[in-house]
Amino acid sequence: MCTLVVLYRPGHAWPLILGANRDEMRGRPWSPPARHWPDRPQVVAGRDELAGGSWLGLNAHGVAAAMLNRQGTLGPAQGKRSRGELVLLALDHEDAAAAALVMSELRPQSYRAFNMVVGDAQGAFFVAHRGEAHAPEIRRLGAGLTMLTAREADDPSSPRIARYRGKFLEAPPPDPDNGGFAAWEALLASAETAPGGPPESAMCFDLPSGFGTVSGALIAVPAQRPAGGPNPRPVFRFAAGPPATTPFRPVDLG
Repeated sequence: MCTLVVLYRPGHAWPLILGANRDEMRGRPWSPPARHWPDRPQVVAGRDELAGGSWLGLNAHGVAAAMLNRQGTLGPAQGKRSRGELVLLALDHEDAAAAALVMSELRPQSYRAFNMVVGDAQGAFFVAHRGEAHAPEIRRLGAGLTMLTAREADDPSSPRIARYRGKFLEAPPPDPDNGGFAAWEALLASAETAPGGPPESAMCFDLPSGFGTVSGALIAVPAQRPAGGPNPRPVFRFAAGPPATTPFRPVDLG
C-alpha cells in the first residue's frame, strides 16, 4: 500500500509537489534514484532490480511519474507485464498530458491493476487501471491536494488517507526556494497510527511479515520563469530506507 501525496497549484512558482512513501517486501532489491538506464539518459528514477522498472521518477523535461498497486494486487502475476515499465514509458515524454494519453491506450489485460500519477508544471493526471474489463481511466487533477493509496483518490475508506490527509492539508507546504521540506518529511516519517487502527494506517510502518515502508521521496517541479530570469531546477529528495529512521537527502540530477 504505497502512498502518494500530490499538491498541484496552477500559477504558483512551484506548481507540482509530490510526496511518496514506497511500501514493499523488505527483501525485494532496489536501487535509489539515479540514471540507471543508458537508453534513457534523461530519466532519474529508483530502480526495481527484479523487474528492471521503477516506482517513481523524474525526467529532464520536468515530468514526474509514480506507480502504486491497487488493493489486492501486490507483486507480479503470471502472464502480466511489470507495472514498473510504465513509469519509464511515461518519462519518455516531454509533457505529462502526452504521457497520460499513452496510459489510456494500454491493453488492460497486459497489466495488473494500478493507480498512477503523471504530472508536470502544466498539469497532473490520475491514471486508474481497475482491472481487465476496462481501459485505464485518466482524470486531470484539480488544484489542491490529492492523496492516493491502493484505492480511489482521497478515499476515506483508506485508513492512511483518513488519518493523514487532513494533516498534510494543515502542514506548511514545501518551500523549495528556501529548502523548506521539514513538515512534509516529518509526516512521511510518521509511525503514528489511527486510534485502534491497523499498523498500515501509519505513514511509515514495518510488519512482522517483512512488508513495510522501505523508502520515501519528495519531488518539486518549478514553473517556467519569465524570459531573461533564471529558471530553477526541479528538486528530488530521497530517503533510502524507512523515512522514520532514514534522513532525506538530495538526489543528484546531474
